[in-house]
Amino acid sequence: MAELPLHANNTIPAKGGRIMYKLLGAASFILPNIAFGKMNMTEGVTPTSHIMSDIHMTILTVVSIACVVVFSVMFYGIFKFRKSKGAKAATFHENTLVEIIWTAVPAVILVFMAIPATKALLEIEDTSNPDMTIQATGFQWKWKYDYIDEGISFFSNLDAEHNKARQLNSGIDPASLDNYLLEVDHPLVVPINKKIRILTTANDVLHAWWVPELGVKRDAVPGFINESWMLVEKEGTYRGQCAELCGKDHGFMPIVVIAKSEEGYQEWVAEQKQAKADALVSAGEVWSKEKLLVKGEQAYNTSCGGCHQPTGVGIPGAFPSLVGTPLIKGPVADHIKIVLNGKGPIMPAFGAQLDDTTLAAIITYERNAWGNDTGDVVQPSDVKALR
Repeated sequence: MAELPLHANNTIPAKGGRIMYKLLGAASFILPNIAFGKMNMTEGVTPTSHIMSDIHMTILTVVSIACVVVFSVMFYGIFKFRKSKGAKAATFHENTLVEIIWTAVPAVILVFMAIPATKALLEIEDTSNPDMTIQATGFQWKWKYDYIDEGISFFSNLDAEHNKARQLNSGIDPASLDNYLLEVDHPLVVPINKKIRILTTANDVLHAWWVPELGVKRDAVPGFINESWMLVEKEGTYRGQCAELCGKDHGFMPIVVIAKSEEGYQEWVAEQKQAKADALVSAGEVWSKEKLLVKGEQAYNTSCGGCHQPTGVGIPGAFPSLVGTPLIKGPVADHIKIVLNGKGPIMPAFGAQLDDTTLAAIITYERNAWGNDTGDVVQPSDVKALR
């Protein structure tokens, strides 16, 4: 908001002047935003987003005209027939014609708005004949994407640098990061000009998959699958968030969708399939302790640091410490089993989320970080043997 000018002696004017100054200050903030359309809906890049925008503008126009008419009549009556000018209120109790008019006119307006709204709803809900299908599953607090036709599957977490910056005393200025808290380590990649059916569900609690520019906002409910669709019309990066209050880190599970040309998308698919093949090969290798610790620290901060904290101390009363505890100092097999299968209603089973190599790296890191120094090295084959 713009600064308000002061009197020559640096004092704010009297009460009436202060009110006027506040109104001017508010106008200096609101009017430029109206001028640039910042107070309207986000302009999308999909047919569904265009439909939503059109119906929004249609109904906004109707209600705006109604408001102008109603308030104009009301203010005209207030000023034209006020008591100070000698006007006297009418004493009639009913008027059939007026009652018919004020009932019929709103009914006609509602029908006028219902017709395009119904047409829009039918188009938005029509997920038939898709070119491809992707399932988005909400977890606390990340998204899993399964490309049903391609056999590609991965988790999408808050970017590690952003995750670190949000921690207290991280030493990172959030203002130094582009798209703070709206960046992920593995974005969803889709081709343009293809009808994509999105299946949304959840693994634990309620989530909602929402990307404004794509015109998609759909609840993710455990045990149910909801459908929506999108057809991205131009290449670009589009960001969204979980739109359902889903727990402690609700504000830290963003959505990033990258739309590519058909050629670019096929190149990405080939890269993902090659990475999957490489992961299978690496799972059969013997990793050095140094490589496991490097990979483990990064994977731990992404998948475990939100609850157990980057320092491993946990959150008293909620998430246990991993520093010098019986789990860390005890048998390696017990540690692996808990990470694989989860514990209680809070800790998820990471065996269904992460591959053997990543799990081995995390467990090796936990047993050698923060002064634990057990010297234990867990190999991918050790994890595989206990699945």
